[in-house]
Amino acid sequence: MKTIMMDRNVLSQNNLHQKGNAMIEILNGTQETVSYDKNTGIRLYRNKEAEDYPIHWHTAIEVIMPIKNIYTIAINDEKHTLNPRDIILVSSGELHELFSPGDGERIILQMDYYLLNQINGLDTMLYIFQPYVIITEESNKNDHDTLETILFDITEEYFSDNPLKETYIYSRLIHFMVILCRNCMKTRTALPSTRINKQHEYIDKFLNICNYINEHCTERITLDDAASIAGFSKFHFSRLFKQFTGMSYTNYLNKHRIMNAERLLIDPNLSITEVAMRSGFVSLATFNRLFKIYKKCTPSEFKNLHNVRMKAHIDQPKF
Repeated sequence: MKTIMMDRNVLSQNNLHQKGNAMIEILNGTQETVSYDKNTGIRLYRNKEAEDYPIHWHTAIEVIMPIKNIYTIAINDEKHTLNPRDIILVSSGELHELFSPGDGERIILQMDYYLLNQINGLDTMLYIFQPYVIITEESNKNDHDTLETILFDITEEYFSDNPLKETYIYSRLIHFMVILCRNCMKTRTALPSTRINKQHEYIDKFLNICNYINEHCTERITLDDAASIAGFSKFHFSRLFKQFTGMSYTNYLNKHRIMNAERLLIDPNLSITEVAMRSGFVSLATFNRLFKIYKKCTPSEFKNLHNVRMKAHIDQPKF
């Protein structure tokens, strides 16, 4: 794959116009590497560009809210038209494409998945946003209005020179994610085949087992082990786990091992083989194969892409 650094020549060739607010700066095939502002793990745009953005994905969690005019997004080939004040959250790793009208304005907020994944409780619940969540005033006015207010607060603070602005933004982001998560839990019935009087008990059990997997994913945790910890038979556990998380136990475990590998791959002192072993994979071949499936690129390409991102950050003019 060819890594595209979005300088003026490349922008002209790709019909992406650099106007101080262009979103995609580093694109490798369909994978975007987000250049977060001053290594904060956050990037925010007041986007007014009358341009489309090609199909791409990134590890960032992305929130979009049109302010003026509509905005269209396609997620895994499914199109959604967002009206002004509609809010959409696109999960990490989802292929999406953006279509802009002739004019308009929208807030686009990108957050480092790993930043949110460090927050106790939220790390277990991030799966609930897959592949996307849309909140409109019609669907839930109270939560929508609160989320909208928080987005405007974050935007105002982001472009300010206030002291401790990063701390303020983080606090508002956590508030935003908690409200959105609670909204999803209310609107999406977890464990639909379970009796109502057992649902809360089972949800607690599966939250605990997901926390355990998150913390011990680099170790050998078999399906039998996980079922035993949860107190279910293997077959009952498998069925309920998929209902709760939307994926099989094996996929969930592998996904968290890949997430762990991503953090290790940015360390220039670790070889890819070391990363694979430290992430719980029994062979380099298995690691390479699964990494390509989950991240659409090889571990080597991911490592090189991070190096490109860091070089781009270092080379940015200092003001």
